[in-house]
Amino acid sequence: MAAFLAARDTTARELMDDPACDRRVLERTYRRFPAVNAVVSGQRAGYRRWIRPRARPGAALRVLDVGTGGGDLPRRLLRWAARDGIAIRVLGIDPDERAIAYARGRRAPGLEVRATTTTALREAGERFDVVLSNHVLHHLDDAQVTALLADSAALLAPGGIAVHADIARSRFAYLAFAAVTWPLQAGPLRDTFIRPDGLTSIRRSRTAAEAAALAPIGWRVRRGFPSRLELVREAP
Repeated sequence: MAAFLAARDTTARELMDDPACDRRVLERTYRRFPAVNAVVSGQRAGYRRWIRPRARPGAALRVLDVGTGGGDLPRRLLRWAARDGIAIRVLGIDPDERAIAYARGRRAPGLEVRATTTTALREAGERFDVVLSNHVLHHLDDAQVTALLADSAALLAPGGIAVHADIARSRFAYLAFAAVTWPLQAGPLRDTFIRPDGLTSIRRSRTAAEAAALAPIGWRVRRGFPSRLELVREAP
């Protein structure tokens, strides 16, 4: 591992997290996320592994997407479930009002979005069959991750599952993302935060061992390709 990747960079900040960032560039970034996530996030595999097997005749699965951003993951989940004849309802949450405003402009049947937190949902007594997040953990410090995992466990309905997926920090991830996105800067990624924020995300992300060290009893770390990890908990 390159020396600058040997430790997690806790000081780096993503441009899109800046409340004063260019709103036009932010929204263009949201528009490009579906294409980028389709390549790097393994969302379809996650749907097949964690959601589809939990389908119940006559009852809709309730899914929570934490840190939904522009809502691209919930919309994909709803499309895939509809094709498979599975009934699901997705709540996408994000504390960033800008993200929620964008997501609300792209409605989909079965999707609700709210500017709220897992803690607020927990205190309200909400329960879900599936609790998900994608590329959220690296935004959080260790204490915030621990709090998210505690909230997620409390939000699970009996037999439910929580899966928090993120990047696994590695030299391969950094160099591959840098190489693949370099020629796209003047095209699809122009006027977006995707390339600089993607590289920052990798620097901020954790290794599987670091994630495991944060995981309370009942959670496990699952490795994925390319350079992916998932923190998983199944409720009894």
